[in-house]
Amino acid sequence: MSGKNDPTQRQGPPRLPSPGTLVMDARDRVGEFRGVAYGYWHLRPVGGGKEWSVTPDEVRPASPEQRLHAETARANACSRGELL
Repeated sequence: MSGKNDPTQRQGPPRLPSPGTLVMDARDRVGEFRGVAYGYWHLRPVGGGKEWSVTPDEVRPASPEQRLHAETARANACSRGELL
């Protein structure tokens, strides 16, 4: 059942998130939005690592559970002294 309030149904181009916003890509990876270059959105792993690029239509907002999981992973990495 899909209706007007169904978040999986996109209407129009995706909105540009603020830098630092956590989003999901098409491969279900949580990334921190970093910016736009040449039409691609650049995401960075929450726990640190190499950025990757996606097209805007491959990105959706992260759910509260996904954000919590990613933020917990970041806090754990910091507590182990890992560089982010």
